[in-house]
Amino acid sequence: MTDSAQSLRSALPIPSIDLSAESDRHVIVAAGTAETYYCSPTTVLMPDGRTMFCAFSYEHGGRCGPLKKSTDGGLTWNGLLPVPGNWGTVQNCPAIYRLADPQGTARLLVFAGRAGRQLRAGPENTMHQAHSEDDGRTWTPMASNGLECVMPFCSIVPIEGGARLLGITNIRRDEDPNDRKPMTPGGHVGNRIAQSISEDGGLTWSRWRITLDCPPRIPGEPELIRSPDGRALLCLLRDNTGRWEYTSRSLFITSDDDGETWSEPRELPLGLTGDRHRHRYSRDGRLLVSMRNTAPDCPERGDLSLWVGTYDDILAGREGQYRVRLLASHAGSDGSYSSIERLPDDTFVVAAYVKYRPGAERQSIVSVRFKLAELDLRL
Repeated sequence: MTDSAQSLRSALPIPSIDLSAESDRHVIVAAGTAETYYCSPTTVLMPDGRTMFCAFSYEHGGRCGPLKKSTDGGLTWNGLLPVPGNWGTVQNCPAIYRLADPQGTARLLVFAGRAGRQLRAGPENTMHQAHSEDDGRTWTPMASNGLECVMPFCSIVPIEGGARLLGITNIRRDEDPNDRKPMTPGGHVGNRIAQSISEDGGLTWSRWRITLDCPPRIPGEPELIRSPDGRALLCLLRDNTGRWEYTSRSLFITSDDDGETWSEPRELPLGLTGDRHRHRYSRDGRLLVSMRNTAPDCPERGDLSLWVGTYDDILAGREGQYRVRLLASHAGSDGSYSSIERLPDDTFVVAAYVKYRPGAERQSIVSVRFKLAELDLRL
């Protein structure tokens, strides 16, 4: 066991595994340079189980535009795909999804955050989106969907048997003048969680409805998880309260009616304390959640981490089975937003932005590949 694995194990109440030095598992999707870096990747796996798209941004919260494609399950990646020029006029954590309308027509959609004031693109402060009708060969320009936001949809899930879509993210509490003041040293203001409904496969969206507003807690970056029996939704939440002192745990809420109502927030287990949770189920029904590690008193804060457990572990307040250090960040907490996919052979591919090694090169998009069965054997 490495020293880093030992320190992680001492800080968390569940066993831990360290894969961060196993470079044979790593694939460089887009290499950062000394001048610029890539940020906030999200991925989508197509129905063939091999084709994968990755959307990301230039710089932290910067302009949208980089889009790449893999045809071999993420082992190799093409160069940047051509996209309409106005994609570069919106910014902040672009998110890619494959969404179907009630008639079964599926499209690829990319959502981006508000138009950048410095780019003089408008309308300001609204979410923008583009779509492809031909599996990513051609794309529409970015256009506002009218929803005020900071980040685009963090998570979108089908509801009512696929008749509608539920999209969710965090928005500012700007109607309250007191909440314009920063609530943390990093400049975060009061966040609340908001949701919207689409009835046409993601092309248009309803006005925001507030899901959670719980000051002084500062929830953000919601991740929706459908229960194994399909009857309930679980929503994992980052919490920026005490963000820079690393004193707060992440939160979760649940819904038994497809998001019509939500429970009061509860704290997640320590091993699930992190930023930007992303999930997939394994073939045997276990739940895997990737995240930026923000666990209190954990020396690997900022690294890309993976939690392995079950849906019921979270509801019952259990710590889960084990945790994995996937990538080490050489830039502190500026990294480790990730996306996770499961291939047909039960290989998981977790892509994240990270300063991959010491030196002049800045953050790259890097993926880590593993099978859960091999990780189980290491315990």
